[in-house]
Amino acid sequence: MIQEMDLSILLWIQEHLRMEPLTAVLKVITFLGDAGWFWIALAILLICFKKTRPAGTAALLSLALGALCTNVILKNVIARIRPYDVCQALTPLIAKPTDFSFPSGHTCASFASALIYIRTFPKKYGILLMVLAVLIAFSRLYVGVHYPSDVVGGALVALFASTVVWHFMKGYFLVSDKKGEE
Repeated sequence: MIQEMDLSILLWIQEHLRMEPLTAVLKVITFLGDAGWFWIALAILLICFKKTRPAGTAALLSLALGALCTNVILKNVIARIRPYDVCQALTPLIAKPTDFSFPSGHTCASFASALIYIRTFPKKYGILLMVLAVLIAFSRLYVGVHYPSDVVGGALVALFASTVVWHFMKGYFLVSDKKGEE
């Protein structure tokens, strides 16, 4: 039942939302999530500065825990086939990933980082990065390589990873919570 709903949503996106220049923009946005490179680069940059080092460190730890849960454990245990391999009518817009589908690694990496940043950065920057995470997650549906439930699963794993890391870092390294600042 969930897979049928997932496929109907993907086919609806393919039929009603895919168009230029949106396709070009979302291909770039999905690329930002490839191997978590954008989020890793941002975290490394933040680690270079004393003031932002705790946020960068927390983000890297959250990324690592999320990747372990998602790419090493869950994808291989659940072994969900990609939607384009299940539904011939679905046309992927990017090179076909060769790993399993559930949960979305792009979504997990994006939310694992953004959920740390929204707690440690001034509000306007945290929200901007959260919007980017949402766009990366949606882009995975748009380009036809993930089911909606894969994206939800990736976000839930990220919530777990970021919460574990947040509590660890807050207790031991005094990451400040700047959630309400402008």
